[in-house]
Amino acid sequence: MDFKVGVGKSDFVALRESGNYYVDKTELIYELVNDTDNEVTLFTRPRRFGKTLMMSMIENFFSIRKNSESIFEGLAITGHEDFCKEWMNQYPVLFISFKDAEADEFDVAYAKLKTVIADVCKGISDISSGETVNSFDVEVFNRLQAQTGTDADIQNSLKMIMRMMNAVYGKKVILLIDEYDVPLAKASEKDKAKNGYYSKMLDVIKGIMSTALKDNEFLQFAVITGCLRIAKESIFTGTNNFASYSVIDKNFSEYFGFTDEEVDTMLAAADRTARKITIKEWYDGYVFGNSFVYCPWDVINFLSELRKYPDARPKNYWKNTSHNGILLTFVKRTDFKVKGKFEVLMNGGKIMQTITDELTYDTLHSSEDNLWSVLLMTGYITKADAEEEGETVSLKIPNREIASIFEDTVVKLFKETIDTNMQKSMMEAFWNKDAEEAGRIVSELLWRTISYNDYHEDYYHAFLAGAFVGMGYEVESNKEKGLGRPDILLKDEDNRRAIIIEAKKSDKESDLDRDCDEAIRQIVTEKYAEGLYGYEQILCYGVAFFQKQAKVKLLTNGVGVGL
Repeated sequence: MDFKVGVGKSDFVALRESGNYYVDKTELIYELVNDTDNEVTLFTRPRRFGKTLMMSMIENFFSIRKNSESIFEGLAITGHEDFCKEWMNQYPVLFISFKDAEADEFDVAYAKLKTVIADVCKGISDISSGETVNSFDVEVFNRLQAQTGTDADIQNSLKMIMRMMNAVYGKKVILLIDEYDVPLAKASEKDKAKNGYYSKMLDVIKGIMSTALKDNEFLQFAVITGCLRIAKESIFTGTNNFASYSVIDKNFSEYFGFTDEEVDTMLAAADRTARKITIKEWYDGYVFGNSFVYCPWDVINFLSELRKYPDARPKNYWKNTSHNGILLTFVKRTDFKVKGKFEVLMNGGKIMQTITDELTYDTLHSSEDNLWSVLLMTGYITKADAEEEGETVSLKIPNREIASIFEDTVVKLFKETIDTNMQKSMMEAFWNKDAEEAGRIVSELLWRTISYNDYHEDYYHAFLAGAFVGMGYEVESNKEKGLGRPDILLKDEDNRRAIIIEAKKSDKESDLDRDCDEAIRQIVTEKYAEGLYGYEQILCYGVAFFQKQAKVKLLTNGVGVGL
C-alpha cells in the first residue's frame, strides 16, 4: 500500500516530507489571524488531540527563519494567496514546549525547565551575534544556554529572547507555548502526595508568562496550548485581548480531532472503509463546541495496525497517554455521592452537570462541579448535545475506549475497598463446594461497587480476579492450560488444591443457568484441568453474570475433577 501514517509524529515538516497521510487543518491559520484580533489565544484540549502538531504547523507557516512553500503546497491555506504573501515566513517565531518540565521534586522540574529554555536558545543561537542586539541581553542569553541563569533570568527569558529577535529581524515576534500547564499539573499531583511544590512552580510559570504576555511591545501575537485553562487571576493576570477556546467553545472546534468526513476520506485512501463502524464505536463521540470529532491519536494508531492486519481488533491506545488517577480519586470521594451518576454514564446514559472551563490546579478537587469539569476538559466525558450552551450541560462517555477506562477504574476501586471478611467468606464457599453461597456473596460484592447493565464479559473476568487478589493464593487470568485459556486459575499450593473458573455474561436473567452449564462444558471440552499435576483437589466452576447478579455452578461429574 502507498498509504502510510506516522504514529507519534508531531513535527509538521517531518510528517509532510515523509509522505505520511496528513489531515489538512491549515485553515486554522487563516481563521486565527484573519477572523480574530486576539493578542493571546489559548487552546485547551485533552492529551493526544493534535495540539503539538498544530503548533508545529503554525511555526513553520510564519517563521521567517524557514522556507515553507513546498511543505504547504496543495494544502487549504494556500488557497488564500494574498494572505500567504503577507504572512508566510514573514515573522520571527519563538516556539517553546513545557511538556518535559515535570518531575517529582521541584528542583528537578526546575532544572528541566532550564534545559528546555537552553535548548530553545541553542536552536536560535545565531541571533546573539546580531549587531543590533543589546550586549547585556547577549550575556543573559549565554547564561540561559549554559543553564546558569538566575531565577530572574528564567522568569524574564521569553521576553528577552523576543527582544533580541525583534532587534535582529525588525519585526514583532509570534510566541508559541505548547503544553504550558504540564509543570503545574505534575506539581499539583505531588501536592496531593504531601511532597508537592505547586506554589513554587506557579510562581515560576506565572513569572515567565506574565513578562512574555503582558504589555510586551515585542509581541505580534501568542498562541498557547494546554489541557486546562488556569484562571486569569492565577496566571494570566493583566493579559490584554486574551481569548480562550476550550472543548465547550464553538470557535475552532473542528480543528482538534478528526471529523467524520475526514475519517471517511482517510479510510478510503487506506482501503479500509469496511472498518468504519468499529472505528466510530471505539474512537468517535467527542463533542467539541458544535463539532463531532474522533480522537486523532487513536485513529492513526488503529490505521497503522490495519495497514498490516486488515482484521486487527481495536485497542485502548489512549489510556496510557494520560494520568487516569483523577477518575479513581473522583469515585472514591464518598462526600460527593457520585456513584449514581457514574452508573448512569456507564449505562450509556446522560447526566446534567454545572461545569466551568476556568480552573486552578490547586482547587481541582475542592468541589464536585470542578471534578466534572476536569473530566470534561481532559476527555473522559463529553457534551451530549452539540447545540447545548450555558453552564449546565448534559454529559456522557464518548465511546467504547473511554468506557473501558471507566470499567478498569471501577475494578481498581473494588480491589482497594473490598470487604476482607466477605472476601474470606466467599473463598470458604468456593473451597467448600457451596456454589449457592459463593454466588450470593459474589452478587453482594457486585451490589457494593459501581455497576451497570452493559458490562462486557472482560469486566466480569477482571472483577472476579480482583475478588481473589490479596487472599494469599496464586491467581492467574487467561493463562493457557490444556487446549485453551481458563478465565481464572487459583492455586493453593500449600494444600495442593486449585480452582478453575470460567465466566460468562448472560443476556437475560433466565439465561444464568444455561450459561453456567456452557461455562462448565467449556472447562471439560478444552481440558483446562490438564497440566495441573500433583494437585489433590481441582474444583471447576461455571459462573454467569447478569447485571448485578451472579450464578455459580460446580462441576460434579467430571472424572477426577471436583470430587
